[in-house]
Amino acid sequence: MKALRFPAGLYGVTPEWDDTERLMRAVRQAAEGGMRALQLRRKDVPDAVRAEQARALAPLCRELGVVFLINDDWRLALEVDADGAHVGRDDDSLARIRAEAGPDLILGGSSYDDLGRARELLDAGADYIAFGAMFPSRVKPDTVRAPLSVLTEARALVEERDAPRPAVVAIGGITPENVALVAAAGADSVAVITGLFEAPAIRAAAAACAAPYSINRNLKP
Repeated sequence: MKALRFPAGLYGVTPEWDDTERLMRAVRQAAEGGMRALQLRRKDVPDAVRAEQARALAPLCRELGVVFLINDDWRLALEVDADGAHVGRDDDSLARIRAEAGPDLILGGSSYDDLGRARELLDAGADYIAFGAMFPSRVKPDTVRAPLSVLTEARALVEERDAPRPAVVAIGGITPENVALVAAAGADSVAVITGLFEAPAIRAAAAACAAPYSINRNLKP
């Protein structure tokens, strides 16, 4: 298997919590359970609140050995020395970000159910392409649904790329009960919000979500 440009396994995505101390405790528990990457995703808060949490999480993730990305705001990612950023359809183009931020910032993009968009992201220098929602999502109940087959097709697409290759990420409604389905379909990594951070036992939920990937330890050099 080719080495990856983004960690395989569990990719935690933060819930909409304003309590930063609570969030940091939860992130630590998730890392102890096997979470390998974290995305700060705060859609409906002032920029100052997002920045405050980013500044708190960046050093924590470095301590824990967790790759840290910020949703939407690649400039904030550079400011707090995060590892990368995630962009959606309505954000700055990944090509522009790559040109301005340089080669070292890890960049991932939402592909929804669209392999054409995935190809564009890959050509622009994406380190991972994300698909979903794979299952009904409490966070985004009206979002596009993606079939499991798109993960298999996307995996074939990235396998054509040079090593270390981009990763395929699945998101949306993923839980310990269904994570094996997306892993078997071709997802290198699973992005989880509710199934991780709203679980009664975060550490145990992280371990269950990471279990299908416990053998794969490939990282971007």
